[in-house]
Amino acid sequence: MATGISGVRRSATVVVGGGPAGLATAACLRRVDREAVVLESTARLGDHWRGHYDRLHLHTARTHSHLPGMRFPRAYGPWVARDDMAAYLDDYARHHRLDVRTGVTATSLRPGLEGGWHVATSHGELQARSVVIATGHNRRARLPAWPGADGFAGVVVHASVYREPAPFRGRRVLVIGGGNSGAEIAVDLVEGGAERVLLALRSPPQLLPRQWLGVPVQVLGIGVGLLPTRLGDPLVRALQRLTVPDLAPQGLGRPRHGVASHLAAGGTVPVLDVGLVAAVRAGAVTPVAAVESFGRHSVRLIDGAEHDIDAVIAATGYETGLGDLVGDLGVLGADGLPSAGAGNGSAPRGLHFVGFHPTIGGHLREIGREAARTAKLIAAGPDVVPDTRTR
Repeated sequence: MATGISGVRRSATVVVGGGPAGLATAACLRRVDREAVVLESTARLGDHWRGHYDRLHLHTARTHSHLPGMRFPRAYGPWVARDDMAAYLDDYARHHRLDVRTGVTATSLRPGLEGGWHVATSHGELQARSVVIATGHNRRARLPAWPGADGFAGVVVHASVYREPAPFRGRRVLVIGGGNSGAEIAVDLVEGGAERVLLALRSPPQLLPRQWLGVPVQVLGIGVGLLPTRLGDPLVRALQRLTVPDLAPQGLGRPRHGVASHLAAGGTVPVLDVGLVAAVRAGAVTPVAAVESFGRHSVRLIDGAEHDIDAVIAATGYETGLGDLVGDLGVLGADGLPSAGAGNGSAPRGLHFVGFHPTIGGHLREIGREAARTAKLIAAGPDVVPDTRTR
């Protein structure tokens, strides 16, 4: 690994992003004898992972979450911890002898007049045969501008800066957002001694156990992903009724839509339970309606209820930030994600995206599959049009 961009050949593929998607793609390119240079904006591989909250573990199983060509060490346990994931990425790059340039930020792209790409970076400009964008979903924290939030006397932070519950001990905390991060942070706050924890939700989350009868529920997700939604939804719904108790008396009803159809319609992946169900049943976490506005020391919800609170942790998601890189190339949808026609081998030719495809079979597993497909397309040449039916 090195800093800077000297010595990069024009025939190389430039991979933007040194997270799991970028490293997996570079490793797969080595397998097909293609040169790749990975640009990573942070000082060390894995720094994005090290910045997550302390208790974070992968919600998918170690055995089904490794990247192509290198498994996780068995010593990491069944659910890989945050720091172990960061170390794995560093080890992965060394194992595959990847050319990673840390501390280098790609700022914009433009197609070359005679093919290829010009990549503007914080260290100068590169010319590349092809470019892979692998910066992921979580490039930029999304913090809504709620009415009255500027006048709130307490603390408002995004989940991306939350680390551990000690600063919130003895305080009344509102967590906004019911995805995997919001659910786990709410449990962390309870276990860390918060006086009261509210969880604000727009709609009930799709809850599933992390494992059932000793089997990671991810395995079911892999199978469901192969089925049409008319079959996948009832199958997952049956599992939910078997494994997730009725929490309607505690204010957490069941979703109206099935997991597979919800995801297909642009929704989020299910919440794999690591303690939220038990905390809600015990009254330690109180589900409430979505936020409407803030007062000086309180929050008002869309159902008219008002609660006194001391702090807010907004698990309100992220934006890709892809507009900065490729916003003028016509390859993004209204949501900022690569559009349906901008998958692997997208037009303009030679521009590829890896790591933006949601799945209920595990994001890291899907990354590996996308990386392998992308490497084959790049090796086949810029004139090859991908068969999108494989997605």
